[in-house]
Amino acid sequence: MSKVSKKVAGLSLAGALVISSIGLTSLKENVQAKDKQKEPTNVIMMVMDGTSAGATTLSRWYKGDNLAMDEMMAGGMRTYSAESAITDSAPAATALATGNKSNDKYVGVLPSIVNSPGLDPVNPEDAYKPVANVLEGAKQLGKATGIISTSEIQHATPAGFSAHVTHRSNYGDIAEQQVYQGIDVVLGGGKEALSPGTTKNARQDGENLLEVLDENNYDIVESRDELLASKSSKIWGSFAPSALAYDFDRETMKPSEPTLAEMTKKAINTLNKDKDGFFLFVEGSKIDWAAHGNDTIGMISDTLAFDDAVKEALEFAKEDGNTMVIAVSDHGNSGITLGNMNTDSTYSETPVSAYIDPLKKAKMTVEGALSQLNSEKSNLKEVAALYGLDNLTTEELEKLNSSKNVGSDMTKMLADRANIGFTTGGHTGEDVFLYSYGPSRPTGLVENTDLAKKMAQFMGFDLEQLTNKLYMNAKEAFEKKGYSTRIDVTDPNNPVFVAEKGRQIVELPANKNIVITKTSKSTQQKEINAITVYNGDNFYISEQALKAVK
Repeated sequence: MSKVSKKVAGLSLAGALVISSIGLTSLKENVQAKDKQKEPTNVIMMVMDGTSAGATTLSRWYKGDNLAMDEMMAGGMRTYSAESAITDSAPAATALATGNKSNDKYVGVLPSIVNSPGLDPVNPEDAYKPVANVLEGAKQLGKATGIISTSEIQHATPAGFSAHVTHRSNYGDIAEQQVYQGIDVVLGGGKEALSPGTTKNARQDGENLLEVLDENNYDIVESRDELLASKSSKIWGSFAPSALAYDFDRETMKPSEPTLAEMTKKAINTLNKDKDGFFLFVEGSKIDWAAHGNDTIGMISDTLAFDDAVKEALEFAKEDGNTMVIAVSDHGNSGITLGNMNTDSTYSETPVSAYIDPLKKAKMTVEGALSQLNSEKSNLKEVAALYGLDNLTTEELEKLNSSKNVGSDMTKMLADRANIGFTTGGHTGEDVFLYSYGPSRPTGLVENTDLAKKMAQFMGFDLEQLTNKLYMNAKEAFEKKGYSTRIDVTDPNNPVFVAEKGRQIVELPANKNIVITKTSKSTQQKEINAITVYNGDNFYISEQALKAVK
């Protein structure tokens, strides 16, 4: 067994104990594959970021009806990382996308620290090595691919399904890899990271990725109307410089932005035109952000918006018959509870209305409400009312007027009125619900790493084998062929792997799918179906890159 093989086996707790729980057969109510020999397989992977069971329960009561997810209930999922019982979104996405546990802030690479019980230590020379994800596997099979997010598309969770970096804040590298991955449909925020500028996440390498997208025949859309009108098979939707608005705030703040359900439906209809099938990743991102701020309304807003997107995926899967749909949270957040200190002795007789009626008064999330606050705070009462805080007492009004963090105090007041409890403003480590539908759907209590393997198995590839093909150590691979090698960091924002033999020079720029071969007589540039990744120490290349060199 190779070092990578040993590592992958060690970092997953799937093994024989879990294989029976990941659902090797579909339940009777699921539509079965029409004919797996003739019909392409599709996977729609949906993540509601940072959503604890308390948030979905509360959202169901708020809606007053079942959620679309309810009929897909399949089991539970463990969420811990290689180093902690409570995971960050980056290693959580890495686990879901690649089948490997990883560390805080790491995206699509192996961990350097492994101390969670039951996991084997990582070989030091494999630390930070990129590992293939399910989207890349689908691409290698010729399937269409897509990613959707209501945050920046470069945020940790969509990045986990499309990029490989040692820190989730490396938006420049993430954006570049996503563009050069050749993903067919990309919809969300994050336009800021696509071109040079002076803002926080603007590109520092001088490259305008919008021009690259245009050269590669993408239909670049920036509004709901443009998205819905697009007839292209390649769509890049950048609807905001950073994140999109909360669903409850959209009509007031950003009416030109599409809903998550609209983006999901458009992506499915576009990707489904591919005869080989498709893989689509969808994230409801800002449930997590609302949870960090203990914003009950924000959590409900985007949980329901996510559920609307699940409904679109489920309707397609029922009609198609050969599509696996998975919906899951990557981790809990906030410790939200129905019931707090107010209900210590009255919980058994407190009606649903005592929790929901105060929340129903809110018209916007706390982010949306505060966007309406003027600099003098003269409209504070009106802003508070937008968040459901009507009839402020003298004490409440004084507290908000003198507050150093109006938003935080507003969320606490509404939670108190609605008898909602919070234990933290951070992530939590509990198991989360697993929802799934379709042939070979996963069921039971699973590891987060199991889902990546299950999706790969359904589509017809092995993630470990794919990693070996896509991410070889460039120095070792070229030196075996008699080349001398070096890493050119003359421009630190554009590192390049250089291999030389005789009069031939080969250059592989980081984050791109490009191989450049130079001789004294010519320069040739080839595009391949895989990207080159630099982790700060080593370059990693694909078999295709090596074969592109004569």
